[in-house]
Parts: sequence; structure tokens; C-alpha cells
Amino acid sequence: MHVVARWCATHRLVVVGLWLLVLAATFLGSSAAGSNYAQSTTLSGTPSAAAASLLQQAVPGQSGDTEQIVFQTNTGTVDNPAVKSQITAMLGRVSHLPNVSSVTSPYTPAGTKPSGAGQISASKTVAFATVNFSVDANSVPAAAATQFVNTARAPNSAHLQVDVVGNVAASTNPTSSSSTFIGVAAALVVLLLFFGAILPALLPLLGTAVALVAGLSVVNMLSNSLSMASFTSRLCILIGLGVGIDYSLFILTRTRNGLRRGLSVQDAVAAAGGTAGRAVLFAGLTVCVALLGILTVGVSTLSGAAIAAAITVAFVLLGALTLLPALAGLAGKRILTRRQRRALARGETDFNEASRGWARWASLVQRKRLVFGVAALGVMVALGAPFLSMRQGTADYSVDPTSTTTTTYRGYEMLVHGFGPGFSGPLQIVAPLHSQADKATFGAVVTAASHTPDVVTAVGPEFFPAGPGHPAVALAEVYPAGSPQDQSTTTLINNLRDNVIPATLGGQHLQVLVGGATATGNDVAAQLSSKLPLFVGMVVALSFILLMIVFRSLAIPAAAAVMNLLSAAAAFGVITAVFQWGWLKSLIGVTNTGPISPFIPILMFAVLFGLTTDYQVFLVSRIQEEWLRRRDNAMAVLTGQATTGRIITAAAAIMTVVFFAFTFTTDRTIKMIGLGMAAAVVADALIVRTVLVPAVMHMLGKTNWRIPAVLDRILPRLDLEGDSEAGGASETAETDLSEVRRT
Repeated sequence: MHVVARWCATHRLVVVGLWLLVLAATFLGSSAAGSNYAQSTTLSGTPSAAAASLLQQAVPGQSGDTEQIVFQTNTGTVDNPAVKSQITAMLGRVSHLPNVSSVTSPYTPAGTKPSGAGQISASKTVAFATVNFSVDANSVPAAAATQFVNTARAPNSAHLQVDVVGNVAASTNPTSSSSTFIGVAAALVVLLLFFGAILPALLPLLGTAVALVAGLSVVNMLSNSLSMASFTSRLCILIGLGVGIDYSLFILTRTRNGLRRGLSVQDAVAAAGGTAGRAVLFAGLTVCVALLGILTVGVSTLSGAAIAAAITVAFVLLGALTLLPALAGLAGKRILTRRQRRALARGETDFNEASRGWARWASLVQRKRLVFGVAALGVMVALGAPFLSMRQGTADYSVDPTSTTTTTYRGYEMLVHGFGPGFSGPLQIVAPLHSQADKATFGAVVTAASHTPDVVTAVGPEFFPAGPGHPAVALAEVYPAGSPQDQSTTTLINNLRDNVIPATLGGQHLQVLVGGATATGNDVAAQLSSKLPLFVGMVVALSFILLMIVFRSLAIPAAAAVMNLLSAAAAFGVITAVFQWGWLKSLIGVTNTGPISPFIPILMFAVLFGLTTDYQVFLVSRIQEEWLRRRDNAMAVLTGQATTGRIITAAAAIMTVVFFAFTFTTDRTIKMIGLGMAAAVVADALIVRTVLVPAVMHMLGKTNWRIPAVLDRILPRLDLEGDSEAGGASETAETDLSEVRRT
């Protein structure tokens, strides 16, 4: 890497020019191609997917997205002629919008197909119309979604409230864009405090910004050919900002250290590339590999988000390894503070890389390693304890922001007031019909379902004729008593599938399926939850092998695996306590509690395991330098912690403020990821790397560095740090540590 870094510093104008060309090309390409992110997720091989496939064949108009236009009168009833006239006219306009296949008005008389029976509340103050799209929400363009919501809400007035519930409407809910600016501003403050000058503080931000925008532009273009979750772009910004600034911080710090030791700008950049650059390359590739491991889960939108995040990390990694050295070459010695430049001009090239404060702390951890280790472990276990109660599922519209611009929350509240929470997510009972007897059997199933506990009512059945390539299909809707996110609804779905339907069929060969958006969400959660242990095991095993190769040890990768799992558990515990239990929810703008999105554990684990492995590499690689130099484990751990404590803390502070800034968004998924990752980084940096890792390494002693001879011969050798800077830094650090230990 030192050759690449030197070339970039020497040919700095060429490198900057090439990056600007890449930025312009990708930005223009993204502007021309646009983006197409998915608003919902389906899985093949599930009952809900099979139900959707049947409807797609037999009734294409009802196989797409289903929206509910909900209206409530503040005075009088919905049967008022003026209200009826306004709503009927509005529904007529909605029926002619693009991709709308049918509209079922609550005013349609019973016996008419489709009937609006049951769509007016008992109090006659709330009613809803059902709008069927011919495509799913992912295929409805943003402009068409906005037109649909605006058309539906046109009759809204002081006397009549009209709102829309559904995935198409949810895609129009505003999301805050201030999180990125808050994160960048907070990161700049941390960088200013760390570097003590404006220019070196700006370089990591500038390099990361160029690489991040280029990466996001590529992701936007790919979203037209790959299925990506709706939160993908915000996830990429969150991860890209955090890791990009951190990687640049590590490399720029090494460059500054080289300059302070009297190296030329090119030599300092090359030395940083050969040491910190190698570690950053390993760290970035680890994050990418962990993210791409999500592809094994087999969910298209989640895989797309993982690919997008990996592309973003690759871009900011490449920016840190090439663009940052070029910018450092342009800035020259101005990346030092004025006092440092004056000291260099006087010929003062010796400085103490180790912090006296960190040296004292490292010595204290060594002396009290058992007490500190047990205490740190206790804190991590306590933080992770709520994770044992995590319930994964798809949250309903009750968790949407309560602002005046959020139509889905208001519509959901009206449905709850007029009908009950289950009316926002009806279940679909679907079956292929091959005879007249199947019709009677299906009717018996619907009757049995309507009398099942936790069911309010059932509507239907409707029968659709056979056609080329598909049988006749029966459809009915079941309205649960609980909301789509309630545990009672999940229990109801399982009860219908496992008990009610089989008991009613009595051995007959009719295939009756439970589908709909609520059932789809439950199927996604169940499948992702079942695959989480395998995914975790795969990532942990891969990380163990990589760290074993790097550090030629069994104890270090084993301890790292356990500690990284503790950090991930702490993150999951925090989001469970806040978003599911409601602890301190008002502090980060959480309105109502709900289950944890099934995407969250897998996505967060992949990113967090990569990031925590990064910190392990940065810390232990420095300890390993000292171990190889003097074969004294105690002094190696002391020196490594004293010399890396300040920069790891600064890097963690940057990641924390960047991640936490995304809790200010209105997107619940991104808010959850931001809080969880911020909590994990704080716990990992302040408890795991500062206390637990050094305490355990002190207790293990020389066992840290033992590996069976046969493995040592077989495993390839990978040197992350090289030998640049080690000597001078070690001598000054050893002097400072010796003084601390004497005092």
C-alpha cells in the first residue's frame, strides 16, 4: 500500500482530477437513470407468496397493493348527502388514476360486486374505501403515489378528515434530511478537537464526501435493476459517513506522525499507506465481506441493501486510500498545527505518541484486570439483556410520526376509532378451486375463520373464474381484533394455518392459503429470524479465521468473537428497550412502540461485526508490534493501549455522533439502526476495547500468542502494519509508560 500512497501523493493533481471525473460521471448517470427503491418485501416459498401468486394469475387487479382511503366526519355522519357526494366524486377521480384497478366504495349497496358492506362504522362517523392497484407499491412511481394521496385527500376540510393507509401512501410520508448535516457538523467538531486545526479536520470530510456521493450515485443507478429496500440510500449515507471519516482519520493521523518525525510529505504519506493503509484496507474488506454475507439469507430487497452498502464502503475505502493521500500531498505540512510546524522547523522530531492519560489508565487496568474485566463484562451483559425479549415483526402505521404531514398515522387512528386496529391489515384467505364441492368447502373455511378467537369479522367469499393457465380462485378477507403488529395477530395467523383450516378441511385436498400484507410481514419475520443464527455463525467463523491469520493466535480471535457478540447484543438490547419497551422513547422521537423490523438484526450485525473487528485490528495489531519486538506481553498490551487509546476513542466518537445523528430522521428503520449502532460503538470503544480486551489479554499472558505449529505452517502470512514508525513510537511510549509505572 505504501507504493499506492506515494504515487497518489506524487501525482496528486491527476488523482484529484480522476476522482472529480468519476464523481461527475456517476452523478450525471444517476440523474439520468433515476432510482427505484422497494417499499415492501416478499419471500418466495411462503404461504403468503403462494396466495399472492394465485391472485396474480386469476385476479391481476387485486394482486397488487391495496390502500384504504379513510374518512371521518367531525359533525354529523358519513351518510350526509354532502359528504357522500364529495367522497363519491373523489373516488371516481381515484379510479381513473394510473395503476388503479378497482375502487370499492363504502356506499356500494350490499349484494353488488364488489360490495362495500362493513366499510361504515357502527357510529356512522368513520368509513373507508378500498383501492386496489394492479401493481405492488414498489412499482408505483413517486409522482403517481403523490398524485394518488393528493387526489384522495382533496375533500379534506374542517368538517371532514380524509387520509390514506397503505404502502403507496407510506412512500409519500416526508422524511427528515437534516440527519446528514447534523452528523457531518458533529464529526467536524470532533475532528477539530482531535487535530487542533481546520485544514486537517476538513480533509477527511472532503475525501469522504466525494467518494460517498460517487458511491451513492452508483447505488441509485443499480436500484433500477436490483431490488433494494426503501431505506437503502439513507443506510448507505449512515455507514459511508461513519467508516469513511474513520478510515481517513487513521491514515491522516499516521501521516501527521510521519511529518512530525521529520519525513518528507511523500515519505510520510507512503509510511502511512504502508501501516495504517494496510489496516484500513483489511478493515474495509472485512465490513464488505460481512455485508455481502447477507446474500446468503435469500431476501432480494435485503440483499440489494447489503450490496449497496458494500459498494458505498468500497468507494469510501478507495477514497481513503487514494484521494486522501492526494489531498494530503496538496496540503503538505499544513496538515500540522502551527505549533507543530514551528517545532519541526526547530529540528524537534521526537514526540511522544502515547498519551500520559491513556498510559495511566492502561497501567490501572493491568493492576486491577480481574475487577475491571468482571465489571465490564457485567455492564455488557446488562446492556444486552433486553435482547432476549426482542420480538421481530413488521410494525404497523401506529409507529409512524404523528406530524400533520403523515397521512398513514392519521388514517390508522381513524380506523382504530371506527372499527378496531385489525382493520388496517386484513388477512386474505385464498384457494384454487377445481370443483363445485371446493366452493362449499371454502365457504365452510371462511365461516370457521369468522368464529375463530381474535377475529372481528370475515368478508366474502368471492369467486373468480378459471382462465388460461390457472384455476378458478376463491378469496375472502378476515379482519383480526388486534393490529397487524400485535402478537395476537401473529398467533391468529398461525392458528388459522395450523389448526382452523386443517380441521375444517378434514383431510380434503383443497389448498387454502392465508395471505395479505400482514401475513407477508409475519412470514418475512419468521424466515429472517430462523436464518439469523446461521448467518451469525457464518460471520463469526469467517472473522475468527481472518483474525487467526493476522495475529497467529487462537486466543485473540476467540476473545474477539465473544466480545464482538457482546457489542452486537448491547446494540440489540438498547433498541429493544427503546423501540419495543418504550424506555426513554421520547428522547429520540419515538411515538409508539412496536416489534423490531426483521431486517434490523441481520443488517446491524453485519455492519457492527465488521466495525468492531476493525477496532480489534487497530488495537491488537499495535499490541502485536510490541510483542514481536520485545516478547513481553504486559508491556505490549500497555504500550498498545497507550498509543492507540486516543485515536480509537476519537474514531469511536466520530462514528457515534454520525450514527446518533440519524436518530433525528422520521424513518423508523434508520432511526433504529442509528441508535443501535451508536450504542454499540460507545459500548465497544469505552468498555470492550478500553477495559475488557486489555484486561483479558493481561490475564491470558503469553497464551495470547500461541498457535499450534501445524496451523502456523499452513496459514498464509498477512502483515497489516509493516515496520514503519514502530521503533520511534515504541521507544517514546516505553519511556512514558516507565514513568507512569514508577509513579
